[in-house]
Amino acid sequence: MHITFNELRRIKDQLPQGSMKLIADQLNLSEDTVRNYFGGTHYPSGESVGFHVEQGPDGGIVALDNSEILDIARKILNETAK
Repeated sequence: MHITFNELRRIKDQLPQGSMKLIADQLNLSEDTVRNYFGGTHYPSGESVGFHVEQGPDGGIVALDNSEILDIARKILNETAK
């Protein structure tokens, strides 16, 4: 899946407080691993998550090996928008 870095960060920034923990618990990951997915660099305590950035406009293009975290984040945003 491809998304711009800035769009990925916008999604992360719109998530309600506690969403990183909710996503991490749902997928049995550390919170720092989820943060790394959204562009964080918490590698001492989190894992790499298949996040590859190609320089370009709007922060560059991010190729995600797996969209599961993003899918859950979008679902949380849709549920909170209701």
